[in-house]
Amino acid sequence: MNVGDRVRLMSGREEGIITRILDNNIVEVAIDNDFTIPVARREVVVISAEESKYMRSDDVIEAPTRKQPPAPVLAEKGIYLAMVHQSEELLAATIVNNTDYDVLFTTGEERNNQYRGLQSDKLASKATRVIAHYHLKDFEKWPSLVVQFLQHRNGAPALFEPVTKRVQFRANSFYKSKKTAPVLNKEAYLFQLDTKPTTIDPDKIKEQLAETAEQKETNYKLQAPEHEVDLHIEKLTEDPGSMSNSAMLKLQLETFQSALDRAMAANMHEIVFIHGAGNGILRKEIQKILSRTPGIKFYEDAKKEKFGYGATLVRLR
Repeated sequence: MNVGDRVRLMSGREEGIITRILDNNIVEVAIDNDFTIPVARREVVVISAEESKYMRSDDVIEAPTRKQPPAPVLAEKGIYLAMVHQSEELLAATIVNNTDYDVLFTTGEERNNQYRGLQSDKLASKATRVIAHYHLKDFEKWPSLVVQFLQHRNGAPALFEPVTKRVQFRANSFYKSKKTAPVLNKEAYLFQLDTKPTTIDPDKIKEQLAETAEQKETNYKLQAPEHEVDLHIEKLTEDPGSMSNSAMLKLQLETFQSALDRAMAANMHEIVFIHGAGNGILRKEIQKILSRTPGIKFYEDAKKEKFGYGATLVRLR
């Protein structure tokens, strides 16, 4: 039995708190914090905390608090920078959150490519926060204001991208931006910072990552071309008759360029392009490309006994 114990008098139903130990056999009890009386130890019993909580007839046992589901989202857009008059000359730069989301934000100034942080905090839905003050007489010297923010809401079904917005004040547009600021319900020079929040699609991200991995895998498996690449049009397409001369030349040059690039990437020492004699246009275009391509040691007509004058041998560095 100690000071602070809640006790019940055995001679009645009164209860109280032991406030002092008077001697070995007497304690002082405050009855319902109203008056104190000395009582013999043997005439009181200590009430356990559990009994005090659940057995007292005048106690109201509170029902367990049930977690309320989040309210439906009504507004995803509506984050503003408002320049609000505090006096004729003084304006307060104010972040306005007119959405149903909490906004985690940082703010700062930029002058002459130098950044200086101002504030960072969480702004509740339908709330505002003053981040700085500026005088109109110094308008030409105002810095750019940089606001970074991320919207969040417990129970929200989507994840949003963080946003960085930089506001530069120009006289010709500043004075045209005057309107009633939401939440503040007063006139201000108003600049909206958000567009519709961009929803992150986890499936799309996985798809993009898979595509990137696939591209890397494709590059890794780069196939070296054959030592001899035949550029005759009938070797490159099944229906050359439907193609114009320029389309055929384009296809032949694309095939040539692809083979040359892969040969260089595969560290081949040489490659032969069979272009035929013909009117000489393809041969001329090929040699023109070779003459301006780094990594070419030299090129020459390939073995005449095998290809006649219809092939070019390219030596690679």
